[in-house]
Amino acid sequence: MAQKTKYNMVKEKITEWITSGKVQPGEKIYSENELVKMFGVSRHTVRQAVGDLVHEGWLYREQGAGTFCSNKLLQPNVESEMISPIQSLNTNGKNIGVITTYISDYIFPSIIKGIESYLTAQGYSLTFACTDNDVEKEKQCLQTMLNRNIDGLIVEPTRSSNYNPNIHYYLQLEQNNIPYLMINQFYSQLMPPHIIMNDEHGGFIATEHLINLGHEKIIGLFKTDDLQGVNRMQGFIRAFREHNLPFFPDMVITYTTEEKDNNLVEQLQQFFTTDDKPTAIVCYNDQLALQVLFMLRGIGLSVPEDVSIVGYDDSSLAEATDVKLTSVTHPKMDMGIEAAKWIVSAVEKRGSIEHSTIYEPELVVRNSTSALDKNPKNLKEKHQDQTY
Repeated sequence: MAQKTKYNMVKEKITEWITSGKVQPGEKIYSENELVKMFGVSRHTVRQAVGDLVHEGWLYREQGAGTFCSNKLLQPNVESEMISPIQSLNTNGKNIGVITTYISDYIFPSIIKGIESYLTAQGYSLTFACTDNDVEKEKQCLQTMLNRNIDGLIVEPTRSSNYNPNIHYYLQLEQNNIPYLMINQFYSQLMPPHIIMNDEHGGFIATEHLINLGHEKIIGLFKTDDLQGVNRMQGFIRAFREHNLPFFPDMVITYTTEEKDNNLVEQLQQFFTTDDKPTAIVCYNDQLALQVLFMLRGIGLSVPEDVSIVGYDDSSLAEATDVKLTSVTHPKMDMGIEAAKWIVSAVEKRGSIEHSTIYEPELVVRNSTSALDKNPKNLKEKHQDQTY
């Protein structure tokens, strides 16, 4: 109980610094060592509290630079107002719309910060909107963007693996000569300019890493109403085919936006009540991987000694616990910056611009995966933060 109290104390104090204005958006917070001394708590407690605040969108991390205060307080209140402009420089009178599936959660603050940092430096104002991965909300966002006479639009598709009923709004953008760019995925019915990850390859390298460690009974968990999840699942299956490994029943578990992650984890837990247990799991993202990690601990299994886990996105959550997740990289802020550069070039018609960009993922190996052995503790890999 004491540990929980200390954790809450650290989290609430840092949140208070942000809400009171003691720490401003973009300003670096104290280092991990300084926070440990300041609060008189363990490094694990500080790491857990800061990791949660990053996950909730209050803070964001920049590799090699530290942890910074985000602009969460300036972001739109999605529940009360679907679209609200963020205060920013507006020297040339041009406005760019940005629609994402989520705003203040997971990797999205980093993507948005990349977009905002470049566009505001170029003198553009921004209008942010969030769909919550709901096509009806996407419709409202697109209608409002068109009514505001935006000069360009950066959009993350909603439920990109399904037919989208809002296609005519994108066609209207084209008829109005308003450039738009899709990030993370795109609607295949439109084939628009896009900046995405090679998610099929990401799913492949995540799975192949486990196969190379000797794992054969591997479970794949994938979200399938977004094209990212479908492509990652295809990479998972390709790894089995290329390594000539047998499939087994229910080796792939899928879910959609409506289906709660907790139910998925409960479904997965049933696999560990039999003698022939899986030895490894490939997860749709780090968020899910962390839930799986906690579930396994709850039933008395250790990661990676009993079960290896691979996440995806190499988010701040990958290092939020004592077990650091092996994870597939996502460019996050770089993607945001590149998207902003593309839209500015398109709006200002600066010569020819590349139609689309596909980032090739890499695997960052940490200590959530190890070689399969009768006694895995003897062969636990000691590599840390290796990138392939």
